[in-house]
Amino acid sequence: MSLTYCNVRFSQQPDRILYLSNTLLKQFKLTGKKRIHVKFGKEVTTAAIRPLKRQGKHMYVSAGLRSLMRIPKSGGIYIHNTADDEIQIGPLIGVLTDSNNRSGLLPFGARTGYIKQLLKIGQNKAYFFAFTPRDINWQNETVFGYFLSPTGSWVRRTVPLPDVVYNRLPSRKAETTSSIAGLRERFVRKKIPFFNWSFFNKSDVYKLLDGDLEASRHLPESITNPTPEKIKEMLEKHQFVYYKPTAGSLGAGIYRLTYHPKRGYFVRYRKGASNVLLRFSKFSSLMRMFRARHGSGLSRYIIQQGIRLVEIDGCPLDFRFHMHKNGRNEWVAAGIGAKKAGRGSVTTHIKNGGSLLTPEQALNRTFGEKAGEVLEQAKRSAVRLSEAIERNYPHTLGELGLDIGIDKDGEIWMFEANAKPGRSIFKHPALKSQGRASMEYILEHCLYLSRFRRRDA
Repeated sequence: MSLTYCNVRFSQQPDRILYLSNTLLKQFKLTGKKRIHVKFGKEVTTAAIRPLKRQGKHMYVSAGLRSLMRIPKSGGIYIHNTADDEIQIGPLIGVLTDSNNRSGLLPFGARTGYIKQLLKIGQNKAYFFAFTPRDINWQNETVFGYFLSPTGSWVRRTVPLPDVVYNRLPSRKAETTSSIAGLRERFVRKKIPFFNWSFFNKSDVYKLLDGDLEASRHLPESITNPTPEKIKEMLEKHQFVYYKPTAGSLGAGIYRLTYHPKRGYFVRYRKGASNVLLRFSKFSSLMRMFRARHGSGLSRYIIQQGIRLVEIDGCPLDFRFHMHKNGRNEWVAAGIGAKKAGRGSVTTHIKNGGSLLTPEQALNRTFGEKAGEVLEQAKRSAVRLSEAIERNYPHTLGELGLDIGIDKDGEIWMFEANAKPGRSIFKHPALKSQGRASMEYILEHCLYLSRFRRRDA
């Protein structure tokens, strides 16, 4: 495979003609050839080849060919030959998202800013666009996508189905509908790489990693839909546990349960803007409270062994590792944020009174001169955990958010894995560059999946 970066321009010629400079003709071994297949996204057609008298790597696409292929704009782009008689232009990368609060300036609601940043990073390396499920025309195999103009405004263009889809659908509820399930399957049937498949439930990850020796040493004991007897057993075994919904987010519905043989059962949870602490002398009273608050919803809860995490000022710390596949298909930690729990809070979430630190700030205060060694060990563990999840997951992954804890002995624990991690850690001034690196990794992995990246690079 020959891959190169070149300048694409358009001519007014109405016929289907591809004009290539001598440099490109030689590189792709097309000197003397009269016709070639041209591919853009999932659109393929035949075009005549004409030499172009220009130095360097230049390609002119005739108006007739551009119209048929629906190439949205000129500029620097990659081309490669997928076979002796075929050239592919691209890649054409689609970001799948949606919003209930759309407007002309904010077509993706609150996510518009992030989508815009992502498209800006990819503007000179790919045909990068965003779209919603409603923008797909399966009959014509086209997408009416949102592109960024050179001035940063939104322009709509109809393009073929893309080479790769990055899934950022924002809603768990929407992803469980039959229409979205069908949409994902249609992309796969057309051999279009589609990542990330869907949100994880907390229980999904424990099931995936059950029996994986590499990962299990980092997982707290967890039981899905535990019986009251199992909850009591876990409390007596570990002294404290977390009881949380499998599909929850931002710390909603999480309880921290503690057992003292002589003092009874203590429960911490968040109610509105306050932290609540209750004591029950009997286990049966504790369970009555849970049934009154959640009823049949308790069937969607898991119980998890509590870990004695390192602390600052008496407040526990955990870490968000934002993991990405890079352009060589390897897992890397693109960004790491340390989250310190608010006093009396069940979780480290910022909205529940937590605060955000860099990992260096947090670990220097907890491990001193060993901080660097502990951080490197945590990074290696995060990579191994990501590899284990990918190894056991049936769909394509390119991004993960791992909630990692470090105990006082420096042991690494993974509490949760998120297939569509939020980006709140990148709001910290010291982590903004990592936020940009995270988006660049998304582009690099899309180039890899679409084969617009040398596999040995």
